[in-house]
Amino acid sequence: MAVTYGSKRTAVGAHYGLRDWLVQRLTAIVMFVFTLVLLAQVLFAQGPVGYDLWAGIFSSQWMKTLAFATIVALIWHAWVGVRNVWMDYIKPDGLRLVFYLVTIVWLVACAGWAVQVLWRL
Repeated sequence: MAVTYGSKRTAVGAHYGLRDWLVQRLTAIVMFVFTLVLLAQVLFAQGPVGYDLWAGIFSSQWMKTLAFATIVALIWHAWVGVRNVWMDYIKPDGLRLVFYLVTIVWLVACAGWAVQVLWRL
């Protein structure tokens, strides 16, 4: 008699559905709020729209933090979408893993670049 311990975990399938749906909606809300805040600051700004205005908008710590939170939301949003595309269209497991890894490295690199841009590291 064979005894199995724990549950069999699958790497793909419909069980991601509700969590992915919620992540997509919550991250979209974060990006929407950031867009509204940024748009309001640009529309109600005095003077021409140029480097000085953009530097002024992003000079405060709260705006840098909101921008970084939006970047994290965008990366998470992108990961869920791209991962689902890879799950649907890349059938060989090894090749799918390569696509996952390349996507993760790219998204982490984008986050690192965003930190450098926002905080001038």
